[in-house]
Amino acid sequence: MEQIEQSGINTVRVLAADAVQKANSGHPGTPMGLAPLGHVLWAKEMNYNPRNPEWPNRDRFILSCGHACMLQYAFLFLTGYDLTLNDIKNFRQLHSRTAGHPEYGLLPGIEVTTGPLGQGFANGVGMAIGQQMLAKRYNKPGLKLFDYKIFAICSDGDLMEGVSSEAASVAGHLKLGNIIYLYDDNKITIEGSTSLAFDEDVSSRFRAYGWHVQSVDDANDLASLAIAVENAKKETSRPSLIRVRSHIGFGSPNKVDSAKAHGSPLGEDEVKLVKKNFGFDPDKSFVVPDDVLKFYREKGKAGIKKEEEWNELFKRYKEKYPAEAAEYELLSSGKFADGWEKYLPSFEADLKGMATRKASGKVLNSISKYLPLLVGGSADLAPSTDTNLNEYESFTSENHGGRNLHFGIREHGMGAILNGMALTKGITPYGATFLVFYDYMRPPVRLAAIMKIRPVFIYTHDSIGLGEDGTTHQPIEQLAGLRSVPNLVTIRPADANEVSQAWKAALLHKDGPVALILTRQNVPVFDRSKVESAEGVQKGAYVLSDCKGTPDIILMATGSEVQLILGAQEKLKEENINARVVSFPSWELFEAQNDKYKESVFPKSVRKRLAVEAGSSMGWHRYTTDDGDVLGIDKFGESAPGNEVMAEYGFTVENVVKRAKRLIDK
Repeated sequence: MEQIEQSGINTVRVLAADAVQKANSGHPGTPMGLAPLGHVLWAKEMNYNPRNPEWPNRDRFILSCGHACMLQYAFLFLTGYDLTLNDIKNFRQLHSRTAGHPEYGLLPGIEVTTGPLGQGFANGVGMAIGQQMLAKRYNKPGLKLFDYKIFAICSDGDLMEGVSSEAASVAGHLKLGNIIYLYDDNKITIEGSTSLAFDEDVSSRFRAYGWHVQSVDDANDLASLAIAVENAKKETSRPSLIRVRSHIGFGSPNKVDSAKAHGSPLGEDEVKLVKKNFGFDPDKSFVVPDDVLKFYREKGKAGIKKEEEWNELFKRYKEKYPAEAAEYELLSSGKFADGWEKYLPSFEADLKGMATRKASGKVLNSISKYLPLLVGGSADLAPSTDTNLNEYESFTSENHGGRNLHFGIREHGMGAILNGMALTKGITPYGATFLVFYDYMRPPVRLAAIMKIRPVFIYTHDSIGLGEDGTTHQPIEQLAGLRSVPNLVTIRPADANEVSQAWKAALLHKDGPVALILTRQNVPVFDRSKVESAEGVQKGAYVLSDCKGTPDIILMATGSEVQLILGAQEKLKEENINARVVSFPSWELFEAQNDKYKESVFPKSVRKRLAVEAGSSMGWHRYTTDDGDVLGIDKFGESAPGNEVMAEYGFTVENVVKRAKRLIDK
């Protein structure tokens, strides 16, 4: 090992110890143990350009064990990303760019927000699928635009989490040979030795998944690390896992290989000993030797030339394949071809109706040919969620051009993989399951919302109306849970035409994920000559059917319950009661409207309001006012035919009329 390499590695170790100590919070041990691994990646093996962190053919790096973020911050700073030493000194402080876990969009060079263990591991599988989709669609003989790799560092904790098992199984099944993961086998968790709860043979486990597995027994052996990574690069038919034996807190005389080095500062005296151990002045902090900075900055500058070469390649590609180049440039900018909206289907009035999941399937199949990188699938429920693109093949290990993904019964893994795909510019991914199984994928939905990325989550079988499957499959609290997530737009359309508009809203939405909530059972397709246009979905809530004169009461509902309030309006009219009917598919879209529009839908002068939804009543009172009421469900369901369960829980026209009159008579 050259002296400059050792000096660079030790600089990273000391920076990590200093930053955590100054913050009096954080995880110093793993960055100290993995500094040699970081050096091999950033100084030798990865393609990246600090001057343009968005270079399309860069290798992606994921720190799945996000608590070790000082490792990543140190190398981003050293190699020349837009990050200063002052940013590192401000680690974990208010409004700092160097947050306690890596955050996408906060700092250049962070590919994905990590922290909840296992998520980054699964995100990388989505990124790998995304790369192969781009390569299949755009690469041409002699013009290989996309051949980047997905690198990740993962920990014991990542591999203990179930989501990593789901994602690893998918990656092995699909033979994603563009994945290179480095497993930090330091044998320490916060509670102590990993042997307290984890003693499996990880290498054998991953071989069983179909991965290519290597081992490096000493994280300080740079030559062996580099050889292992090079071997992984050559292995293109299987994902690769490299087990690296490291020592947490390496260089700390009293805390190496100890849980004390995991999640707490080392202490001022111990940090001084670390510095002394590595030849640094114990009384100086945040020291970066000039030769170390120069060494890594030169490594970073090498990426500028690599991107210049790629840009020249793309120029030649553009001359030979102008249509494909233009398509990629458009899609990767987050836009779609002009006019795609005209292919959104409209549906004729039909009292017998159509399940909104069926309508969603028709919308997807109508627009898919005009949105070439709209891709997705289901957690083994495509026939039930109607998410198959009928004119396209499946994405498999043999066919990377397929647009139908099969996630298996892995809802958590599906959500995290979708996030990785959504982070691949140009690709618009969707994934589907039953609404009740949103519970199995809350972490990736939350992280998508934090990152403001744009997967579309499709949830069908949206209420007790699904019927005989009973309590375990009938969602009650899930809608309230979804609506509580910041940056997530939830849309529950009332009929087929609202579904079409819901898809339009989902695909045009720029600042976060969208959840579409759809029925299993048929609901009427409203006669739009008698009610307002479904384009009102774009505003979240709209007056579907108004009364003559000032309303005595406003009836609002979502999804399958809108038909009930329309029926109730007619009954109330017979009794000379004026009712306004508001279809309210999305709280979030409605809240984005101006006050004038909100007042036009819900005049402050009309205090009698009834909300109707077959789910938790939580949250509805913000729209019903103190003089209003909510017909919801605040207990679990029952197993019986859907119409019987709905009637049992009061979701009938007659009961809506009864509740409305009770309000008016108050």
